[in-house]
Amino acid sequence: MNSPLPFDRRAGAAATSPLRWLLPMVLVLLFLAILIWLPWQSREMENNERQEQLIADTLWVEQTIRFQLERNEENLRTVGLDIAGGHLEGARRHARLQSLLKNGRELQRVLLLDAAGAVLDASDDTPPASAAPSPVLSAPSQAAADIARTGKHGRYSQPQPQQPGHPSGDGRAGIDLMDYHLPLFHGGRYVGSLVATYQLDTLLEDMVPWWFAQENQITLIDRDDNTLARRSSAGPGRGVYTHKRPLDLPGASVTLFTDSVKGEPRLLPNLLVGSVVALSLGLVWSLLALWRHISRRLEAEGALRQQMSFRTAMENSLVTGLRARDLEGRVTYVNPAFCQIVGYPPEEMIGKLPPMPYWAPEAMADYQLRFAGVLAGNIVPQFETIFQRADGVRVPVLIFEAPLVDNEGRQTGWMGSILDISERKRFEELNRQQQEKLETSARLATMGEIASMLAHELNQPLAAISSYTTGALNLIKRATGPVDAATLQPALEQASAQAQRAGRIIRSVHEFVKEREPQRQDIAVSTMVDSIRDLIDLQARKFSVAVLTDIPPNLPAVRADRMMIEQVLLNLSRNAIEAMQEVPVARRAMRLVASHDALQDQIRIAVIDQGHGIAADVAGRLFSPFFSTKAEGMGMGLNICRTAIEFHGGALRHDANPGGGTIFTFTLPAALKTPHPIS
Repeated sequence: MNSPLPFDRRAGAAATSPLRWLLPMVLVLLFLAILIWLPWQSREMENNERQEQLIADTLWVEQTIRFQLERNEENLRTVGLDIAGGHLEGARRHARLQSLLKNGRELQRVLLLDAAGAVLDASDDTPPASAAPSPVLSAPSQAAADIARTGKHGRYSQPQPQQPGHPSGDGRAGIDLMDYHLPLFHGGRYVGSLVATYQLDTLLEDMVPWWFAQENQITLIDRDDNTLARRSSAGPGRGVYTHKRPLDLPGASVTLFTDSVKGEPRLLPNLLVGSVVALSLGLVWSLLALWRHISRRLEAEGALRQQMSFRTAMENSLVTGLRARDLEGRVTYVNPAFCQIVGYPPEEMIGKLPPMPYWAPEAMADYQLRFAGVLAGNIVPQFETIFQRADGVRVPVLIFEAPLVDNEGRQTGWMGSILDISERKRFEELNRQQQEKLETSARLATMGEIASMLAHELNQPLAAISSYTTGALNLIKRATGPVDAATLQPALEQASAQAQRAGRIIRSVHEFVKEREPQRQDIAVSTMVDSIRDLIDLQARKFSVAVLTDIPPNLPAVRADRMMIEQVLLNLSRNAIEAMQEVPVARRAMRLVASHDALQDQIRIAVIDQGHGIAADVAGRLFSPFFSTKAEGMGMGLNICRTAIEFHGGALRHDANPGGGTIFTFTLPAALKTPHPIS
C-alpha cells in the first residue's frame, strides 16, 4: 500500500512543470490559427475549382455547337454546288433538301431562292418549281442575304423572334430564329441562294448534354444581352459561377452564357477541416485528462485488484465447472469446481493437449470426434457425455461450449461450462422405474378385469381336451384287440389343437404382464395386433363386438418397444369395446386402421368405435391422472398410453367419429430403411 507514494510525488512534480504546460498551449494556438485560415483557403480553392470546371465545360459545349453548325454549312455547300451545276432538278432536288433536315432537329427549314429571290424549292411539303411568292424576310435576314451575295460567302443573320405566318419554324410566336444564307454561283454568275433556318431553343436542347444542363442554366444572348434561347433543367442559375463564350458566327452576334445552379461552398466543406477541428478538441480534452491521469490510474489499479479478488471468490464459490481452451485445444484455465468434478488438480490439466486424463475409455472415440469439430470451428454448443474421475468413478456431465473472445473481438479459444448431472440422472432413472411399475400395475389390473373371460375362454379348450381323451380311452377299453392308430388320430389331433389354443392364450397373458426393460426394435404393426388379438377377441365376444382391421400389407415397420405399444393398443381397444355396450348390436363394430404418413415418415394407427362418444366436459380431463368415467377404473389407462406414445416421439389424440363414437389416433416413427450407427 506504500509503494504508490513515490510515484504520486513524481507525477505531481511533472504535472506542475512549466514546460509540460507550455507545449500544449502552443499547439492549441497553432491549431486555432489553422482553424481560422484553413476554411477560408479551402473555400477559395473550391471556388476556383468550380469556376475552372464551368469554363472548361462551356468551351466544350461551344465547340460542340460550332461543330454542328459547320457540318450543316458543309452539307449546304455540297448541295449548293450540285444545284448550281444543274445536277439536281425536280424531285431529286426536293428530296436532297429534305435530307438536310435529318442531320439535326435544330435545322427547321431549307429554301432554294432564285436570283430574283423567288422560291424555287423548299424542304417542307411545298411542291418543287411552284409559283410561290417570295418569302417575307426580316430586315436582318435580308441584310445578311445581300452581304452574302456581295461577299460570295455564307453569312448568318442576326436572330429575330418568329412572327405568326412566317414560312420557317414551327409556327410558335416569340421563338428566335436565325437564317444562314449561302449564295450560289455558276460560271461567276449569281444564280440564287440556299437559306437554312435555325431554331435556337432546339439548338440548345440537342447540342447541350443532359449532365451539363442538370448543373447549369444555359442561355444564348445577343449583343445587347437579350435572351434568345434558354435551357434550365435544374432551375435558374444562382449567379455565383458564370461564363460567357461567343459562338463566333459570321454576321451574327450570339454568345453562350452559362450560369451554375451551385451556390457558395460551405464553411466546412470537407473532411480535412472537420478532422482538424476534432483534433483540436481532442487536444483540449487531453489537457483536461492530464490532471486526472495519475489519480485515475491509481483508482483503476485499486478497482482491478478488487475485481480480481471478487472474481476469484465468485469462481471458487461456483458449483459449475469452468474450463477454457485455446484454439489448439490446450487447456488454459480450470476453476476449483471443475477440479472437484474430475478429481484432478489444476497443474495436471493446464497446458495439456487431448487426450485428457478425465476422458472415459468407452467414450474416447466420441471425445476425439468432438475435439476435431472444435478445431474445425464446428462446435456443438450443448451436449452430454461422461467423465472419469481420478478414482475411476464415471460422472455424467452436461457441457455448454461458447467462443472465448478477447477485448478486440478476436476469438482466442473456447470456454466450457460443465454441470455434474449425476443427481438428475438418478432422478430420471427413479422416475423411469416408477413409470415401469405403474405400467406393470396397469397391465395386471387389465388382466384382473378380463380374468373371468380368460377362465371362460380356457374352459372351452380344456373341456374339449377332456372329451377327446375320454373318448380315446373308452375306445381303447372297448377294443378286444389292437386299436387302429387311424381311429385314435383324429381325436388326439383335436385334443392337441385345443391344448395349443390354451397354451397360446396363456403365453399371450404371460408376455403381456411380465416385467422387462424397454427395448426398441423394428416391428410390423400387424405382428403387434396379432400378438394381442386373442385378448381383444375375449373382450369383444363378451360384448358381441365385431373387430375389423385395416392394415396395408406394404405398411412400413415402426421403431418402438413392442410391449408398450401392445399395451396401448389393448387399452384403447378395451375402451372402444366397452363404449359400445349401450348401442344396438348391429352397430357394435370396432376398427383398427393403420396408414403411413410419407411426409412426416410416421405410422398413424387409429382405434375407431361407434359408441356413446366423449362429452365436452370430460374431453378436457380425459388424459389427466386418476380421472376415469368408469366406476371401477383407476384413471391411469389413457395417461399411461399418452406417456408411452410420447416416449416414442409420437402423439395421442382423440376426435369425434362422424358416424357416432370416438376415434383415438396415435403416431409412431417409421423404422429406418438403412440402419445408422448410434452416436
